[in-house]
Amino acid sequence: MLGALVGVQSEQQRQQDFSASSPLPYIVVGVIVTLLFVVTLLLVVSWVLS
Repeated sequence: MLGALVGVQSEQQRQQDFSASSPLPYIVVGVIVTLLFVVTLLLVVSWVLS
């Protein structure tokens, strides 16, 4: 699932992802990855400015 985030997954895995019945796991992973990205940016900016 995270391979799709950076675009490195097989065609078979992509088809399996799109045939899933519930989008909830993808939404949860998306929110978590976004939060981690924002927190990382904040920490890096805070570190550079200190």
